[in-house]
Formats: sequence, C-alpha cells, structure tokens
Amino acid sequence: QVQLVESGGGLVQAGGSLRLSCASSGAILRFSTMGWYCQPPGKQRESVATITRVGNTNFADSVKGRFTISRDVLKNTVYLQMDDLKPEDTAVYYCYADESWVRHWGQGTQLTVSS
Repeated sequence: QVQLVESGGGLVQAGGSLRLSCASSGAILRFSTMGWYCQPPGKQRESVATITRVGNTNFADSVKGRFTISRDVLKNTVYLQMDDLKPEDTAVYYCYADESWVRHWGQGTQLTVSS
C-alpha cells in the first residue's frame, strides 16, 4: 500500500512563498503521474499541478507563473513551490500519485493565505 505524506502547509501572508512536500513510501518513478489538487473552503477539489514520469509538467491557469512542481527521485518526494501567494490560494492541498488504474492520495495539508 502506497503512502503519500504531505507537509509544509501553514499560514502565510499574501505575496509570500511556501513549499509543499509529498513524500512517497515507494519509488516515485513507478507512478505514471503525480501532482497536487487543492480544495478551497466550500468548493470541490481541483487540479493544481502535475508531473509525469518523464518529467512533463502542467499547471492550472490560476497558478501558472506562480507555482512550480518538481521532484527528487532519490528522496521519493514531489514538491510544490508556491510563490506570490494570494488569499484565493487558501485551500487544503492534496498530493496524489497514479499507478495503473489506481490513484493514491495523501491526507492533505492546509494552506492559509492572509490578505
């Protein structure tokens, strides 16, 4: 059973930066895709950023130019670097990993951006 553990959330002022980490219990190259979703208060979960096994990345329009997704295959960890944060980025951020037809999820980490 794959375990994904997020960390790095917290409270930050608008315009600030934060980096989320997602540590996998297994080798991350076994996953076809990994990425991050966010769930703002009272809203549905939505995709933020993805990174494929070969390293291709994709971002939601709302975060392009502000967020970066990267990985360290030796540490089995995926990162979400978030810059120029806005209050509307406030959400619970979830890491996920796709393995065949299974999507594994982390438990989520809260990001709160104050204005």
